[in-house]
Amino acid sequence: MSKLSSLERRSALTLACVISLRLFGLFLIMPVFSLYAKAMPDATGFMIGLALGVYGIGQVLLQIPLGLLSDRIGRKPAITLGLILFAIGGLIAAMSHTLVGIVVGRAVQGMGAVAGAGIALAADLTAEENRGKAMGIIGVSIGLAFLLALILGPPLEAVAGLPGLFAATSILALVSLALLWLIVPTPARAQAPAAAGFGAVLAMLRDGRMLVLNGSVFFLHALLTASFVGLPLLLANTLHLPVNRHWELYLPVMTVAAFVMGASLHHMREVAQSLRIVTVCVVAIGLALLGFALSGSHLAAFGVAAAVFFSAFNLLEAALPSLVSRLAPEHLRGAAMGAYSTSQFIGAFVGGTLGGMALGRLGPDGVFVCAAAFTVLWLPLVIAGARRMGRQAAGEAQPA
Repeated sequence: MSKLSSLERRSALTLACVISLRLFGLFLIMPVFSLYAKAMPDATGFMIGLALGVYGIGQVLLQIPLGLLSDRIGRKPAITLGLILFAIGGLIAAMSHTLVGIVVGRAVQGMGAVAGAGIALAADLTAEENRGKAMGIIGVSIGLAFLLALILGPPLEAVAGLPGLFAATSILALVSLALLWLIVPTPARAQAPAAAGFGAVLAMLRDGRMLVLNGSVFFLHALLTASFVGLPLLLANTLHLPVNRHWELYLPVMTVAAFVMGASLHHMREVAQSLRIVTVCVVAIGLALLGFALSGSHLAAFGVAAAVFFSAFNLLEAALPSLVSRLAPEHLRGAAMGAYSTSQFIGAFVGGTLGGMALGRLGPDGVFVCAAAFTVLWLPLVIAGARRMGRQAAGEAQPA
């Protein structure tokens, strides 16, 4: 098994810091937002879900253009533009006193669509055989960002309020910008050829393998966002765990998830192995969501379901972008990751919106039941895609 070179290790670690700092700011409001938003004058279940998921609209509009732009002008300039927009959106949300204003700020934050270009930059800086490890490092950093956000969000909200949390997202975006230019290496690679326009991008996206991977990240983030519409309310109202003690649950849960990630990284080197992991994770997420709904007032049962859910989520966050980066043409990698991230944030918008509607009609338990039903649609897509990719890989290997 090849090891990461010193340059690859430094690139992966520093870029993981850039990505995770931005996501930490995004995750920071999630453990407290539903509880805070219910006290606002224009609060409804739909508006709460919309405010959580609306950043996906901006991501949908700009992920592919910014990814394609990064193929032409370089990853760092495109990421810089996105981080500046993200910081502006955070300030708009921080100065808002209604959910409508927060929705506007979150939408502008979503226009900072740097996820595709950022992951493409990580792929540019690592060899193909080590790409799974680099994505694993980024996945672990995202998991740690989750952990810290879930632990620090409630006490920070108690000190600074929700406006303070939104202001913190803007500050963290600027810190990420400084790390990007001061520490992350700049890859030496040619720009995309002139022929790599939207026609070539559309042809790539019609590839059945890309459809499976983009569909999978859509479902993953739809379920994640929907879950966080209900999780804070379930913990506070059903399990009677005060907001300032939510970290006592999330800390062991995310520790378990980090160990599962570390133990599974070496299984992600080959496409077939990664696809098997994806299939297992889909099943695990569906069962975990049902566990949330059925746990009732049993905190231990809820904790087991949460450990399964976040372990599967972290594994998929590493496996899916690694597969996209390996299967996409090199000169279209930024556009491919932009399309992948577009699907991700469409899922976030759909999940937040449908989660809010389910909350208003069915309550927190209904959110999780509806989310679990989504895995019934997701699993056949993954199974069919795994078979298709297996046959295609066998066909390519036979002539060789």
